[in-house]
Amino acid sequence: MPVRKTTALLALAAALLMPAAAVAQEKIRVGYWTSGFSVGFGAVLEVGKFLEAQGLAPEFVKFSDVNGPTKALITQSIDVAFGAPATGAFTLGGEGAPLEVALVTQIAEATFVTKDGSPIRSLADLKGKKVGMSPAGSAMYAITTAVLERNHDLKRSDYTAVPGNEGRLLQFLTQGDIDVAALRAVTLASVADVKLRPLGNVVEEWQRMTGAKAPPILAVALVHQSFARQSPQAVTKFVKGIMAATAFGRSETEKAADILRRTANLDARDATSYVKLWDQIYIASLEPADIATLKTMAEVFRAAGTIEKPVPDTLFAPAAYQQAKAP
Repeated sequence: MPVRKTTALLALAAALLMPAAAVAQEKIRVGYWTSGFSVGFGAVLEVGKFLEAQGLAPEFVKFSDVNGPTKALITQSIDVAFGAPATGAFTLGGEGAPLEVALVTQIAEATFVTKDGSPIRSLADLKGKKVGMSPAGSAMYAITTAVLERNHDLKRSDYTAVPGNEGRLLQFLTQGDIDVAALRAVTLASVADVKLRPLGNVVEEWQRMTGAKAPPILAVALVHQSFARQSPQAVTKFVKGIMAATAFGRSETEKAADILRRTANLDARDATSYVKLWDQIYIASLEPADIATLKTMAEVFRAAGTIEKPVPDTLFAPAAYQQAKAP
């Protein structure tokens, strides 16, 4: 066999054997917040090696501050972030920061609840009451106040908004310091022995307000534009990995719960409750309806003063998602 032909065949054989190893060398720095809903998803993403399965070599960079990943993106200390607050993305997008939303990752879900036996029967009864909710400036605050005003004609001056985290609000409610609280499903599931009565669901109220089926968005996956331009396929693989981890938590609840028990410091009951609510918490999508929802949210937040500047269409970059979901 001629030397050239032999060399060509050897090169072809090497090319066929090397793709997996070569692709595995594609590095990506992934940032996320190690609290809230980000920590549970982050545990599943890391332990399940969903990014590695796409041929990436991720370096996970963890932050104790919810806004840490977004700040790190600006300085290019990381390439991508998941679970980044939607409000922060809107603010930075309005300021012209070189960031793109590649995926929506967390749903802004909560339920307005009151203590069993309370005279409050509906959200229309909140006038003059103390209502516990996320602090002003947060996405949940803007969403909850908007639905109360637009769906129930309750202006912010009609009730007293009491800010706090989930645990604090639950404590306030059980002690009678507030009349109603907007609490997430995971928090409610963890206190099944406490008798609470639901008054309204934030997702359903949002859908009623907007007339659309898409839920409000709490957090997104952000990518620095430079990384997206230099490594577009890495972004697509990142999105694929997030989608796979989201689907895993939905379908493999026992395995996901086991990961949370081992790595997220949850006991067996709380871990099981957490994963049973996976679909109410996590989403991996950037369909036109999702982008329309993000734009509506930006308008609501701007009207409420949560953000100051209009959000440009260039903030939303669905190309990687469209490629990731393609057969």
